[in-house]
Amino acid sequence: MRIRTIAIPALMLLCLVSCKSQYTLLLEGNDIEAKYKMAKELFEAKKYGKAAEMYESLTPLTSGLPQDDSVQFYWGLSNYRYGDYITAESNLAQFVGTYPLSPFAEEAKYLRLDCLYRSTYRYELDQKPTYEALKAMNEFLIEKPDSEYTGSVKSMIDDLNERLEMKAYKSAYLYYHMEDYIAAHAALKGVLKDNADNRYREEILYYTAMSAYKYAEKSIPSKQKERYLTFVDDYFNIVSEFPECKWRKELDGLYDKAQKYIGKLTTEEEKETK
Repeated sequence: MRIRTIAIPALMLLCLVSCKSQYTLLLEGNDIEAKYKMAKELFEAKKYGKAAEMYESLTPLTSGLPQDDSVQFYWGLSNYRYGDYITAESNLAQFVGTYPLSPFAEEAKYLRLDCLYRSTYRYELDQKPTYEALKAMNEFLIEKPDSEYTGSVKSMIDDLNERLEMKAYKSAYLYYHMEDYIAAHAALKGVLKDNADNRYREEILYYTAMSAYKYAEKSIPSKQKERYLTFVDDYFNIVSEFPECKWRKELDGLYDKAQKYIGKLTTEEEKETK
């Protein structure tokens, strides 16, 4: 009875060990050469999740050894290919900091930027990651102006800037949508003051003019003339810069109405002063 009690656990242990895959055994072991070979094979087979795990398990073993830069770079690259951009960005940033002169360094810097780019949010959400990505991208262009990745980085910068410009425009437009026309007018003008080259400039000028008109229209009579004159200024701003804008007919109609109101209000003022 005692022999069976001892034999069963021993048999179970033997079965457990035999059931472990070669991958698991290598992952848990310390055979650098075998682990490195399997990590490479997994990477080439596009099994990036497992490759990343194997490279990660190698990092404490290869520290200070010649193959350490390759292990760290491919750890980050495996996570990148796997789609884990947050982990990959951390891996690649650490790699560049440790091995700035490595043959992999420039590619690692670019891939890190791509990770930052992919981790940004839609324009409606928090844009802090966007600003961080732009800062890193501009630093890359200063450091590596002739890099093979320059075109791709500039394209990412343009897309992120478009996102910020859209956010600024839509945030200001929200006041117009809420029919808070005085706040909309101030906010829209503020957008162009901060960035005159905003790619939504035409739309911003249109809603600036519309905010002025609607605000004048809803004002008390004693304030209307001054506020219609503000609309007239905004009208000339947009039609002089965008004479063929799609709102031209609408704006011309409002301009004619504003001129009539201004003429009428001026006449009334003159009568009151006599």
